[in-house]
Amino acid sequence: MQKILVFLDFTMSFILVFSLVLLAASCSENKANNSMTGYNVNTIQDNDDIIVGAENIATYYNDLKGKKVGMVVNQTSRVGSAHLVDSLLELGIDIVTIFAPEHGFRGMADAGEHVKNGIDTKTGVPLISLYGKKKKPQTEDIKNIDIMVFDIQDVGARFYTYISSLHYVMEACAEHNIPLIVLDRPNPNAHYIDGPILEKEFSSFVGMHQVPIVYGMTIGEYAKMINGEKWLNNEVETDLTVVPCNNYTHDAFYELPVKPSPNLPNIRSIYLYPSLCLFEGSTVSVGRGTDTQFQVVGHPTYSNNTFQFTPVSKPGAKHPKHMDKLCNGIDLTKLTTGYLHDRNTIDLSYILQFHKDLSKSNRAFFNKNNFFEKLAGTSKLRTQILEGKTEDEIRKTWKNGIEQFKKTRSKYLIYK
Repeated sequence: MQKILVFLDFTMSFILVFSLVLLAASCSENKANNSMTGYNVNTIQDNDDIIVGAENIATYYNDLKGKKVGMVVNQTSRVGSAHLVDSLLELGIDIVTIFAPEHGFRGMADAGEHVKNGIDTKTGVPLISLYGKKKKPQTEDIKNIDIMVFDIQDVGARFYTYISSLHYVMEACAEHNIPLIVLDRPNPNAHYIDGPILEKEFSSFVGMHQVPIVYGMTIGEYAKMINGEKWLNNEVETDLTVVPCNNYTHDAFYELPVKPSPNLPNIRSIYLYPSLCLFEGSTVSVGRGTDTQFQVVGHPTYSNNTFQFTPVSKPGAKHPKHMDKLCNGIDLTKLTTGYLHDRNTIDLSYILQFHKDLSKSNRAFFNKNNFFEKLAGTSKLRTQILEGKTEDEIRKTWKNGIEQFKKTRSKYLIYK
């Protein structure tokens, strides 16, 4: 009988190892044949050697084996061509709850649209929204969870809300003594640091921490910084493990295989996002309701009509700004991805250009609420624009804050 048990144990171990090998092979094959699902631009240099944290299943499998696992994931949580949830379930991992951030588990909800609780129809696993009535897991949500896994693709801009969801998940795990594993992924905007440092009085879900707009860190490095700088409530600290990427540096080209959210359809939009998202606090459209979101900018009364577009209701943008109205503006779809990757600053010229144009005709540029301040993380930028400051003059006021942040950032880096 003992020999039979030993044989069965050996057999199960062999099957597990073989499964992990097959998954690794699937990841490699997927990279080799990657058609950039959802992308419509020419492929820049592809970093086929990069292995994301989720693909290193052998590294964290034993931590999950025999545990009740919670997963904070969305459509970007992939292992090769398969979803991480499906891959782990096939390996016998007991996933008891899936937590969905902004845009939902499948990534189709509008920006700002509340995501509802439910059941994942494919797996039957309960879904709990972290972008509805609550943004932080509550005691009843995690009371049966032994360990939590966070695997979501970030794009490296402070107002992209997945790092805010990370904060609240870390806080809940720390308060309930639940270990957290963050599966790291490359940040396509990790090659530079820029923008004003957020001031505490402008903290919100689109900016919770005193960091610049572009912070030059992966989400795993950022999690270490949240812990190390004691940004969680009551300075609690999460039992945190980061599974790093292999063969990655901050300067690497990395074109995402899956859209990180409905209105970032390609790598060009991701590169332009840190510069254009400030328009969300204005009356100017950034192309929501078109197929070139965050690659076109326009307003119905903008004086130059050499380029035009009309936002319409679409999935992921049901009620876009200036819906069904012809907008005059600028077309950034011709900018090459290589040029955008080489750029190491936020481009304020678009904001300054549109503000100047609309002001000439006495058209409002800023929204009536203070959303522009929340996105900028400060009231100073609006004041500087109203005063007619140049881009260079504005940028000089960021310098000291950026230099101080770089010192803080350096303590938590995993990659060069």
